[in-house]
Amino acid sequence: MAKVKTIYACTSCGATSPKWVGKCNHCGEWNTYIEEVISKDTATEAKDKAWRAPETASGNRPVPLPEIKAGDMARLVAPDEELNRVLGGGIVPGSLVLIGGQPGIGKSTLLLQLALHIPVKILYVSGEESEEQIKMRADRIGGQASNCYILAETNTSKLLKHAQNLKPDLLIIDSIQTLSSPHIDSMPGSVSQVRECAGELQRFAKESHIPVFIIGHITKEGSIAGPKLLEHIVDAVLQFEGDRNYTYRILRTIKNRFGSTDELGIYEMQANGLREVSNPSELLLSQNEEDLSGSAIAATIEGMRPMLIETQALVSTSVYSSPQRSATGFDLRRLNMLLAVLEKRVGLPFAQNDVFLNIAGGLRVDDPAIDLAIVSALISSLEDVGVPTDVCFAGEVGLSGEIRTVNRIEQRIQEADRLGFKEIYISKYNTKGLDRGRYEIEVKTVAKVQELYFALFK
Repeated sequence: MAKVKTIYACTSCGATSPKWVGKCNHCGEWNTYIEEVISKDTATEAKDKAWRAPETASGNRPVPLPEIKAGDMARLVAPDEELNRVLGGGIVPGSLVLIGGQPGIGKSTLLLQLALHIPVKILYVSGEESEEQIKMRADRIGGQASNCYILAETNTSKLLKHAQNLKPDLLIIDSIQTLSSPHIDSMPGSVSQVRECAGELQRFAKESHIPVFIIGHITKEGSIAGPKLLEHIVDAVLQFEGDRNYTYRILRTIKNRFGSTDELGIYEMQANGLREVSNPSELLLSQNEEDLSGSAIAATIEGMRPMLIETQALVSTSVYSSPQRSATGFDLRRLNMLLAVLEKRVGLPFAQNDVFLNIAGGLRVDDPAIDLAIVSALISSLEDVGVPTDVCFAGEVGLSGEIRTVNRIEQRIQEADRLGFKEIYISKYNTKGLDRGRYEIEVKTVAKVQELYFALFK
C-alpha cells in the first residue's frame, strides 16, 4: 500500500505547510492554502512506470563540457513564422513549452493549426474535448493531416505509454489542468497534480528528446493557473493575449531558455482559424484620409518589432463636478500624469473636461515612447484641430514637460519611412549618431511640450 499523507499547499506559489495557515509566508497571499492528499510511490509502483526511456550513456556518468557536441539536435521549423520567431528560430527537441491565455482566446486553435500543417508525426492529447469535437474544429480550420493523431485521455501514465509506442515528433497537451497522475490522490487541476503531471512530462521530453507543448489556463489576475513551480519547470512560457472583441492576438514570450524574450508574434482571428500578420502597422492604422481631430500616430516597439499604431483621444466639457477619465489600452495613471503636465506646463484647461483615450486595434501598449502621440491627440481634440495623417511621433514626456529620449529610434524612423510618412517628431536629445540623410522622411526635433504645441497647433 502507498503511504498517504495530507499537506496544505498554496495555490498561488505552490508552497506547502503541514497545517492550514491564513497568510502564505512565501508569497504573502491570504486564504490560498488548500488541503492536498499526497500518495508516495511504493517500490512496485515505481517499477510500473514503463513509459520512461532507458538511461543513456551520458546520463550514467558526468561528461566534461568539451566532450559535449553542440548543434547535433537541429530545431524543428514550424510553418508558422510568427511561432518560429517567438520560440527563437524553431522548436527545440526535448523542450517543454507552456502556452497560457484567457478562455476562448485561441490557444487550442493555434496548436491544432500547428499539428495540421507541420509535416511531422504529431500526437494531440486533449482532456477537454472528444475526438469528434476536435475533428469538427479541424474541418473548420481546413486541415486533413494524416500524420496528426488525436487522443482523448487525462491519465498521464496511459498517454505517455501511447506516446512511447507511437514515437511522435511533437506532443501537444490540452490542457495541463485536466491531467491527473495515478500516483497522486488529489483532484485534477490541484497544485500537487499540476506539479506531478508537469514533472512527468518534463522527464518524458528530456529522455525521449520529443518536444512537448502544454496549454495552461490562467487565473482572473492573468497569471498561469497552478503553482509558480510550473513556470520554473518548463523551458519556455508563451502568453497568448488579446481582446475577444477584436480580431488581433499577440503571442508574447515570458520565459525562453533557447531564445530572446523580446520577440512576439501577431495573429488575426478569422472564421477559418488564425492568420499570421507579417505587417501589423498597416492593419493598426486608420484608413481615413481626412485630418480628424483627436487622432495621432505613434511609432512604438513591441518586443523587437517596430509598429505604428493610432492613438485616439476625446476631450469634451464635463457635465459633472468631477470630470471623467477613461483609458483603453493605456495606463490610466500615466494619462492623468500627462494631463497634469499639459495643464501645468502649457496652460491648457483639462481640469474641467472629460477625457477619453483609446489605443486602436484593441492593443495594450506600455511603451513610454507613445507619450508624444497621446499628448498630440489630447491637444488636437481640445483645440478641435486635426493632426496631419502623414505625421507620427516617438518620444517620452517627463514631469517638467521635457521630451525624453527613447530606445531604438532608428527602427521607429525606418518603419515610418517605409510606410510613407512625411514627418516624425522625436526628442531633441535623441539625434546623437542619427544619420538623417538615410531617410526620405523629415525628422523634426522638439525639446519641450510647448515646442510641440506651437509647431502643430499655432
